[in-house]
Amino acid sequence: MKPFLIAILVSLSVSGCAFNSIFINYPSQIAPIKAQLNSQTTTNNYQRFDDKISGADGLLYAQEAGRVAQLEGDFEASKSYYAKAITAYEKFDDKALISASDLGATASSLFINDNVIPYRGPGFERIILHQYQALNYLFSGDSQGALVEVRRSNELQSLEQSRYQKSKTSVQSMANGTIDSEMDRLAKAAGSTTSSFLNAYSYYTTGLLYEILGQPNDAFIDYRKAAQLAPNNPYLQQDLVRLAKQLSMPQYDEFKRRWGEAEATSKQQGQVVIMLERGFVPEKQSFTVPFTVHGNWQTASLATYFPDRAITKPGEISGLGTVLKASPITNIDALAITALKEELPAALIRQAARVYTKAEMAQSVQSESKRRRNEIDAAVIAMQIFNVVTEQADRRSWLTLPKQAQIARRYVSPGHYEIALDQRPPQSIEVQSGKTTLIWIIDTGNYTRFYSIII
Repeated sequence: MKPFLIAILVSLSVSGCAFNSIFINYPSQIAPIKAQLNSQTTTNNYQRFDDKISGADGLLYAQEAGRVAQLEGDFEASKSYYAKAITAYEKFDDKALISASDLGATASSLFINDNVIPYRGPGFERIILHQYQALNYLFSGDSQGALVEVRRSNELQSLEQSRYQKSKTSVQSMANGTIDSEMDRLAKAAGSTTSSFLNAYSYYTTGLLYEILGQPNDAFIDYRKAAQLAPNNPYLQQDLVRLAKQLSMPQYDEFKRRWGEAEATSKQQGQVVIMLERGFVPEKQSFTVPFTVHGNWQTASLATYFPDRAITKPGEISGLGTVLKASPITNIDALAITALKEELPAALIRQAARVYTKAEMAQSVQSESKRRRNEIDAAVIAMQIFNVVTEQADRRSWLTLPKQAQIARRYVSPGHYEIALDQRPPQSIEVQSGKTTLIWIIDTGNYTRFYSIII
């Protein structure tokens, strides 16, 4: 039993602060935080992550802390947490910084499960991270800082796509009936989303900032990218018609024919832009397949998403004349499902190696027990129990993200307005001539937060 015990002790010591995620699934750790966010009594919940950010899952906890601080309106604290997450991603990018502990964590995953591997995060989370950091800068009054972040977000959309294509070729040989079936199921759950790295919400945010800061040509480019991913969004369509006309673009006649003339506006009016986020992104679940190797029980657990039949309704905003109906621009849940589908072949490789390693360990313990006739089979039983208990799917993901993002836009006369979402209590906003009033609404289900800024 000595080699077995040594392997387990080394594995647990290498995992460090990731120990919680090894035996306690990550969604259950975050559930109390999400419950608090869905109520009015939220104060400084982000500080609950402070002692975890230095651990193996520090990147994930920094993202969660930044999002919680952001939801609570503390944009400066959020900016600091997001900066830590960005630094962690950059360290992962630098292959020269791979350390003995990193290699040890990957090796120890063969004895326990993928939760001991330091959390890197799927590409779509990293892209959204920079988008949200841009909003922190924007709502803190730093438009140029916001522009730097959204540009980085756009760069990452192509970089992450390229990274995935390279990794994809190395795992194609692992394809089999089971994994293909699961990937087909996830693809159906993701709907029309074919890539987790292309996010219309991020492109729209970039285009909006470009337009507000007086760079309409750059805005037009990013609105077009967003419209390619969300072709049925009427506000994006109108933005393209309006800018094509303003810039005398050759596409103007085509856009006008497809989507109609842009709404007539005057210089005295101001525009109201609404970004609405609804719900929480779904949690990863797990499915486990039991089987025997050399007569010993083994299990294989992989992460998955179960079907979510709940429909996210478009928000209805009143108080700006006729009711303004928001339109979906990105389903964050579909990005998460697609990201898991993209990761599944690589996870299968690790799973196959883990099953083999655990089976060999069990066989070794069993052989040793038979050799020593005076010993009972307690070691064999303990080994099988350990294999079953530790085979837990990696269910870590950024769980305070929204399920869906929606947008709306309207030009109105200057003045003060009382606006409401879905007939909930109204919020006061101001509209100034020739200015943009950006309203960020976060609806977590039972509670709605409004943040607005005039730019």
